[in-house]
Amino acid sequence: MIEKVIVLDQVDPVIFYGVNNSNILLLKTLYTKLRFAARGRAIKIYGDEEDIQIFETFLGRLVNYCSNYNKLNEEAILDFYNGEGPQEKKQDHLIIYGVNGRPITARTSNQKALVDAFSKNDLVFALGPAGSGKTYVAIALAVKALKNKEIRRIILSRPAVEAGEKLGFLPGEMKDKLDPYLQPLYDALEDMIPAAKLREYLETNVIQIAPLAYMRGRTLSDAVIILDEAQNTTAPQIKMFLTRLGLGARMIVTGDMSQVDLPRNVQSGLVQAQRILKGIPGIATIEFDRHDIVRHRLVQKIVDAYDRFEEERKKTLTLQPPEE
Repeated sequence: MIEKVIVLDQVDPVIFYGVNNSNILLLKTLYTKLRFAARGRAIKIYGDEEDIQIFETFLGRLVNYCSNYNKLNEEAILDFYNGEGPQEKKQDHLIIYGVNGRPITARTSNQKALVDAFSKNDLVFALGPAGSGKTYVAIALAVKALKNKEIRRIILSRPAVEAGEKLGFLPGEMKDKLDPYLQPLYDALEDMIPAAKLREYLETNVIQIAPLAYMRGRTLSDAVIILDEAQNTTAPQIKMFLTRLGLGARMIVTGDMSQVDLPRNVQSGLVQAQRILKGIPGIATIEFDRHDIVRHRLVQKIVDAYDRFEEERKKTLTLQPPEE
């Protein structure tokens, strides 16, 4: 009899063990010659060396499946035990499998263009209306790169520009004040990474979420860096951000020029950056439109209505006679 400890460092133990340890209980009924106990990320196995080797090989197949698809259930375990793995339906334009095995795919032509541009460029601008999925796809691409060990960390940032509110009037410390502005980024991550693993990544700074002001003076290497809501950056801010790019790093900058929250007399740095950086190799721009909106069907109609309103307002201002 020997003892072997296997550490599950590629998967979330909560998913791997199953609800109420149902997967572990099933494994115990399938491998009756072994005794094992699971705690945290470690599985301790007791038995003959040959039996342990057979079980370890089988366990490796389960770990690979769970790592790839973010799920593991008793049916899948039995499929592997009977010699055939689960037959997963092929997903077109798959980026990653999210929590509970939900496939996250590029659903529109411009989302697919963003995926392609990210694979070929170190800096990608993704511009377009709310609900077009530009930020969501960007974060999915970053999580995929982390999962494939192409990078060591993900850095997500937003300018802390208030949409009608003042930070000083919000309760709590600075982190408490800023978290509401960063919540959309947390929401996307929670769809893609199991809760325990996400908490570990955040605690160890493998994933960092910070306001734009915290980027100053840093060199960001071996990372995917995403700047969201970039239309709310000033020219100096976006220049500062773009020049943080280090070795082995890639950037995605997202923005919507119809939702600028800067003072009227301040030009968006995103507009200027687009003009200055146009045509530089290694930099790509993907422009989303209303056809890419993947939220509730009313969102597209709302965006269209506001666009028409803005066009009519501009026409009215143009036709008004000058004041004497």
